[in-house]
Amino acid sequence: MDNNMTYKSAGVDVEEGQRAVQLMKRHVQSTFNENVLDDIGGFGGLFALNLDGIKEPVLVSGTDGVGTKLKLAFLMDKHDTIGQDCVAMCVNDILCQGATPLFFLDYVATGSLKAEKVADIVKGVAVGCKEAGCALIGGETAEMPGFYAEGEYDMAGFAVGIADKSKVITGRSIRPGDIIIGLKSSGIHSNGYSLVRKLLLEKEQMDLNSYVEVLNGTLGEVLLKPTKIYVKPVIEVIRKVEVKGISHITGGGFFENIPRILPEDVDAQINIDSWDKPEIFNLIQEKGNISLEEMYSTFNMGIGMMLIVSPEDKEDVLDILLSKGEIGFVIGEISEGNKQVKLCQE
Repeated sequence: MDNNMTYKSAGVDVEEGQRAVQLMKRHVQSTFNENVLDDIGGFGGLFALNLDGIKEPVLVSGTDGVGTKLKLAFLMDKHDTIGQDCVAMCVNDILCQGATPLFFLDYVATGSLKAEKVADIVKGVAVGCKEAGCALIGGETAEMPGFYAEGEYDMAGFAVGIADKSKVITGRSIRPGDIIIGLKSSGIHSNGYSLVRKLLLEKEQMDLNSYVEVLNGTLGEVLLKPTKIYVKPVIEVIRKVEVKGISHITGGGFFENIPRILPEDVDAQINIDSWDKPEIFNLIQEKGNISLEEMYSTFNMGIGMMLIVSPEDKEDVLDILLSKGEIGFVIGEISEGNKQVKLCQE
């Protein structure tokens, strides 16, 4: 009887990891551009900076994960979109400083590595990178037996972008009378899923595969819809118009994210009747009897990103967004105050 211990007998399958690399390779390479200097498999990703037109380059970085939205991917055994969520959460954040994303790296950890599943995850990351116009230049896949439940994994990533120092968006120039333009979300994006799962799956016992007429799709399809990436239309706006502030509406909803870009002496007045809310938010609010303030403290409510501009630039911004396939809504105005978010209705 052979009692020799091996890494594989301890739960780590190196050969499966190598197979995963081969399966994900084409997805990774599909994001490469002329600035990427190496191929997948090196110890570090190499990226050559193109500084044309940039006088004082500033690198802007952001990191994030997907949160408990991953639980839905596990339940549905669907893993090819969750990577886009990870990319979106990072690139949308650095976009708020006016940065153009350059490259992205991901990290996936699991108890037992399945090559096809990891390749599906990375496929979603590659889709997100291409949507953001950045390269996936590296990452890490960790097999950690006994650390994660069977079939589960965690993932995170980080993005690096570039901006010209004189054009970094800080929010300092925001003044009363400025206009708030909201960009539609694709749905819940990647925040509030602990509440969603507790309410819809545990309390209401709803089936992820059941068709919900008011949602025009199955519950699982709607909940797993990937986070929208706003990079290309917003960068086009930034190139042509002075954008005073940008807010990515993520965890903490309106009340946490909007004040992050406001000066101390102004408020943001938000007209909550100025856009149509995706039906998933109405369903959540009704099923849970959730207050309006709690909804806007937790979810994006159909607005994934906000731009603050001068009134005279409003029409130009809306036109530029529309030319890039993005519909903007005038959802509010800046007023004198003390860095508060105030919800109002028509």
